[in-house]
Amino acid sequence: MKNLTVSLDDEIYRMARVEAAKRDSSVSALVRQFLIDLASNENRYERLKQQESVVREQIAQFNAGNRLSRDELHERDA
Repeated sequence: MKNLTVSLDDEIYRMARVEAAKRDSSVSALVRQFLIDLASNENRYERLKQQESVVREQIAQFNAGNRLSRDELHERDA
């Protein structure tokens, strides 16, 4: 596990301590969770980017000319 030193303005640190107290936590735990979430979101972003690529390939195969007419769409067996 690595240690990290961060310099903050006194007012920002005070606000972070207040927020940590509200969450029954510490400033270090808040920063740790923020960094975990940040790293997780980057991985999620890459997965979403790959999924988007797959979907766009499927959309490229879509042909709007093959759609049903309004009458065909609403036809029902009598």
